[in-house]
Amino acid sequence: MTGALFELSFWLAAPVWALMILAPAWGPTARLARSPWTAAPVLLVYLGLVAPVLPELWTVVSGPDLDVFRELTASANGAGAVWAQVVAWDLLIGQWMYLEGRRLGLRPLLTGPLLVLTVLTVLLSPFGLMLFLCLRAAVRRRGAAEEVR
Repeated sequence: MTGALFELSFWLAAPVWALMILAPAWGPTARLARSPWTAAPVLLVYLGLVAPVLPELWTVVSGPDLDVFRELTASANGAGAVWAQVVAWDLLIGQWMYLEGRRLGLRPLLTGPLLVLTVLTVLLSPFGLMLFLCLRAAVRRRGAAEEVR
């Protein structure tokens, strides 16, 4: 059951990612990306995975300790819960990147690969976010320079 929930967490987020990457200009994609509720199904999976290890989770969050956290994530439910949490947060980060890219007028051919990097490399998604933040800063700097002219 834990393995199925682990996999389910990704597949619940995948349709939103697919729309943002493959159909970025489609009206329903933007509406969906504006909703924080897209992460709710993944968070329900998180709750199912974390419920059996709630006492251990409470120990970790009430007094952060690396060894206690390592013990929690050594269990299937603990590791699965952390995974589902990462998937949910990555989805929300991806939605922000998508919406911010549209707001800045970035072409989907530019933002799409960054979204792919973020979703396909879930644990490496900070790289996709960092690259997007650099791109965003460059675009904003260029826009500010053009306004001065």
